[in-house]
Amino acid sequence: MEWLTDLDSSFLLWINSHHSDFFDQVMYVISYRWTWIPFYALLIAYIFFRCHWKRAIAILIAVALAVTLADQTCAGWLRETVARLRPSNLDNPLSAMVHVVNDYRSGSYGFPSCHAANSVALTVVLILALRTRLIAWIMIPWAIIQCYSRAYLGVHYPGDLLVGAGIGGLFGWLSWYAVNRCLTHFFPDVSYISKNERSDY
Repeated sequence: MEWLTDLDSSFLLWINSHHSDFFDQVMYVISYRWTWIPFYALLIAYIFFRCHWKRAIAILIAVALAVTLADQTCAGWLRETVARLRPSNLDNPLSAMVHVVNDYRSGSYGFPSCHAANSVALTVVLILALRTRLIAWIMIPWAIIQCYSRAYLGVHYPGDLLVGAGIGGLFGWLSWYAVNRCLTHFFPDVSYISKNERSDY
């Protein structure tokens, strides 16, 4: 465990040390939750454009379920149990070596990352539900840059991000599986993508 902790710290400091004034502000904006409201609105519009409205609502329910489960597992249970200080936290000796942007240090504990869990949960549900290359090409880089921005800002170790991503991926898959089973049972006529909505994978 000590070897893994040292490796995690070293990798974090390597990422965090490669910074500039320009990218400081770019990553700060990327990491800010409310930045992405227009993006989420476009995703919702795309879902309803592509799918029957019943299937579209099922996808949104799966997204809400996945993100809620991922967020609550990370923030409501694991963080307080593990109690791993963020690298940027002033009570963490490592904070003296961390480059902090706009005095942003976030909360006390950072394991696992809710940003990583939530963004990967959303990504997995949309890829499984929509099955288009377009969504994969958009969502996978988006989730990666979300995770990278947290390490860049010094508020998460890479290990926080990897575990958060794993939790998000698991809940994304489970949520879509459960919701799609219900959709298949109650609305079999819209449970699968139609010819007009067929996958391009």
